[in-house]
Amino acid sequence: MRLATLQTGKVYILYDADSLCDADGAPQIGPLTFDPDHWRRQGRVTGEAPGRGASLFLAAGDAEWVLRPYRRGGLVARISESRYLWTGAERSRSFRELRLIAHLFSLGLPVPRPVAAVTTRHGPSYEAALITVRLNGARALAERLHDADDALLARVGATVRRFHDAGLDHVDLNARNLLVDGDDSVWLIDFDRCRLRAPGQWQEANLERLARSLTKFDAAPAMDAIRRGYEADDAA
Repeated sequence: MRLATLQTGKVYILYDADSLCDADGAPQIGPLTFDPDHWRRQGRVTGEAPGRGASLFLAAGDAEWVLRPYRRGGLVARISESRYLWTGAERSRSFRELRLIAHLFSLGLPVPRPVAAVTTRHGPSYEAALITVRLNGARALAERLHDADDALLARVGATVRRFHDAGLDHVDLNARNLLVDGDDSVWLIDFDRCRLRAPGQWQEANLERLARSLTKFDAAPAMDAIRRGYEADDAA
């Protein structure tokens, strides 16, 4: 994976040059790539994911992409739902998340392949979006909890452990950001505001956040099997 940058006016794009042809200095990407209406006009929106921001599933040649705009939550969203303070493209949430996913991907960890990130400056603020390859057939762990056996739950724990061993502090570890595919392989998504850290109390905080998420889905007992998988000698 080779990350490259492209600037068009006040639009800054970071993209995987191995996924998007950059021969002849003309990458197959631009501001329209991140415009939902552009994809709708072409009839290439195949679905929409739940949650804040309304991520879209896009038909992109032989692959399917996920286009996720960045959206604020809580009280600050009353001021601006989609704009953030501009401090430079490289410090934008989209650029930082894409570079983090690319790093995790390079380590062989189960994350979606990153495609591109955009940051559009509006004076002192910016808007952003991210594109990754869709994990076809994968469903949120939250949707699998009713039939998840101990083996699958232990696999969830072992997967979280792999990320922790790589230093990833996932600030929103919950049953919707853990996905399970048709082979019962476990994946992790949504790395906004996540970071790499030395071992510390944040690891237990991640697990406690996941436990609270399971409780919301009336599946608190599942955390026992997840912890067993996390603590197993062969989890790493």
